[in-house]
Amino acid sequence: MIKIGLLGLGTVGSGVYKIINENNISIEKKIGTKIKIEKILVKDINKYRELKLDKQLLTTDPNDIIKNPEINLIVELIGGEDPAYKYVIEAIQNNKSVITANKLLIAKYGDELLSKARGNDVQISFEGSVAGGIPIIRPLKESLAAGNINNIYGILNGTTNYILSKMTKDNQKFEEALKEAQELGYAEEDSHSDISGQDAAYKIAILSSINFESYVSIDSIYTEGINNITLKDIKAADELGYIIKLLAISKRSKKGIDIRVHPAFISKNHPLALVNGVYNAVYLHGEIVGDIMSYGKGAGQMPTASAVVADIIQTGKDISYKRKTVHEKSSSLNHNIINIEEIKNLFYLRILVNDKPGVMSEVTNILGNNQVSLASVLQKHRLSSVVPLD
Repeated sequence: MIKIGLLGLGTVGSGVYKIINENNISIEKKIGTKIKIEKILVKDINKYRELKLDKQLLTTDPNDIIKNPEINLIVELIGGEDPAYKYVIEAIQNNKSVITANKLLIAKYGDELLSKARGNDVQISFEGSVAGGIPIIRPLKESLAAGNINNIYGILNGTTNYILSKMTKDNQKFEEALKEAQELGYAEEDSHSDISGQDAAYKIAILSSINFESYVSIDSIYTEGINNITLKDIKAADELGYIIKLLAISKRSKKGIDIRVHPAFISKNHPLALVNGVYNAVYLHGEIVGDIMSYGKGAGQMPTASAVVADIIQTGKDISYKRKTVHEKSSSLNHNIINIEEIKNLFYLRILVNDKPGVMSEVTNILGNNQVSLASVLQKHRLSSVVPLD
């Protein structure tokens, strides 16, 4: 029998509990043995919960799970760094396999956790840490392992994608779209991690580490959020045939890995331009497999819980049949992370200039002196002394 210790009973934890209880027979058939949630760590046992469960399952002491000899699989759904990191390390040291959806934990400590899991002959799985219900971690490790994936482009944060979609489709200002996202539960009250691009950076760090078999430090990723995007930018992009999205990019070249997160113009004809609302997408290009795109809900209770339960099923099978999953050394290859200042790319500039003869010549001279060439220039006439130059 697989006995599970659940750390956390919040949004995703409740979803995992529901799926296991409502689909128990089906899950047990897939695993090949009985499965049971043995104990659940919570902050307050007496807190009101919509879930109907026996309070005997609940505990406020992590040792009731981590040091329980009957529990052989721990699911960490607390989130954040502390105390999640401490609990996962202790679980591994107590020879228990771990499943987590904690992107911060895997992005910052994934190499260390995988190493400790190897040393203790247990597993650590984290499909739910990137893009919610979209299967991408295991495909990169297994199905696409021979595909020579060189480019990864991702819309990996539902909050920012929702905001940009509302700005594009409904002409909402950034602040209005953010407020609506918060009211609908698509954004946290403190949405800094989403808006700043940090959340997407954690996720592209994980995907890059797996795909390029080289640990990517979160500190090495150039990260820019969407808080400076205005309706003028949205309209300018539209006139030029583009949509603005917050893109997480990871590309391999002879110089190393180009990895970054920032708003970008995407052609309206590109599949990623059609990804709207809270949906996520991962667009891959491989030398052998060509272009592949996965699309779906990237967050929320049930999509993420579904990914976690998929890991439970796979890990449960391995425990049941006494199989061993080899955790690759993510730092086995040492790739150079290319600094943003070394990357040549296309950029869009909007400049406010005085409407007088010679201004265009001055602008082109300044750009030329800095080795910046112009692909196109758009200047609209206005009844004003200052006009925009795009």
